[in-house]
Amino acid sequence: MDFDSLLKGLEAFGFATAIREGESLFPWFESVHVLAIVLVVGAIAMVDMRLLGWTSRDRAVGAITAEVLPVTWVAFLVAAVTGALMFCAKAMIYGHNIYFLLKMGFLLLAGCNMLYFHKFSQQGIESWGQPGGAVPKGAKMAGGVSLALWIFIIVFGRLIGFTT
Repeated sequence: MDFDSLLKGLEAFGFATAIREGESLFPWFESVHVLAIVLVVGAIAMVDMRLLGWTSRDRAVGAITAEVLPVTWVAFLVAAVTGALMFCAKAMIYGHNIYFLLKMGFLLLAGCNMLYFHKFSQQGIESWGQPGGAVPKGAKMAGGVSLALWIFIIVFGRLIGFTT
């Protein structure tokens, strides 16, 4: 099965047709998707800016991470589900849209950066921000890269709407 056949197959599902052809479903999913992305990026930015030493210097990085991580994962799940539903509704359009493909590529890079942070940079996070506990350079780098990647994800996400 080639790529276009897969995309056409996704569009043929009943729920995809209902979303695409209904008057209000697509705008509702899009609105929920955008709100979920705002929560994801806001929560991630709080951690990233703390890692960089730009905000909340009086709070430990571990405490901030523990507080925002549940919100981040729930919001990401909502964004992924609504994004997948919108994709299925217009799979042929999105599957060939350069901005959509770039957004997905940067999302993959953001996921790799997050895995790097949690696997290699997070050692001793409990002491970061405590008296005498500096944030390691690798963690700062992961925070800066994360912030940049999420900015690109937002930009390319917005550009999708202007090219479909």
